[in-house]
Amino acid sequence: MALDLSSLQKAIELLDNSINSCFDNQYNESLNKNDKETLKSGVIQKFEVAYELCWKFMKRWLENNVSGESVDGITRKELFRLSAESRLINDVEAWFKYNEERNKTTHTYDGEKAETVYEAAICFAKDARILLQRLEAKND
Repeated sequence: MALDLSSLQKAIELLDNSINSCFDNQYNESLNKNDKETLKSGVIQKFEVAYELCWKFMKRWLENNVSGESVDGITRKELFRLSAESRLINDVEAWFKYNEERNKTTHTYDGEKAETVYEAAICFAKDARILLQRLEAKND
């Protein structure tokens, strides 16, 4: 059964747009520190949504194409390992890191943690696009 990937496509597109807004130097030169932090907060929020959808789509694809029993109740790390075995993702360790960074966003908000999550979100966007491309290619 084919997955409807439209929500994942939209989430990744919004994350990319948020990141691009942060890197738009012509626009950013006129912003004050608070405005720049607000842009970064937007990237972090888009990262949260895209990350959640990524792992949920990994799980759905594995349930449909590998075995529902092998996926039911597994940890996120096991899910990422299975996804790598199925060639949905490349770097399992990177996805472990994204999971850690995502968990930081739910517990507290401070400048240092926000900066590490923001940096992870930038790296994540590339891996999320790779996952989406592979899901699209294997979506039958």
